[in-house]
Amino acid sequence: MANHFSALKRARQTEKRTVRNRANASQMRTALRSLRESLEKGDKTNAIATYRQTVSTLDKAIQKGILHENTASRYKSRLSARLNALK
Repeated sequence: MANHFSALKRARQTEKRTVRNRANASQMRTALRSLRESLEKGDKTNAIATYRQTVSTLDKAIQKGILHENTASRYKSRLSARLNALK
């Protein structure tokens, strides 16, 4: 356990940040899951709306440091290809 004041403060900050980061990552994974489910169902109109929300969530994840920019681009590219494959 930390003994110095600065180490105690660091421990408190880390706990807060961990909770925040975990929530952001969970929100991102939920958005990805919902889009993949709508793609599997084959409902194009719902998938398009969900795709827009998911892309927004991925961009926010980049800003918050949850995802690397290239990783998010790869996700967006693959998901848009699956969306365009729907007929």
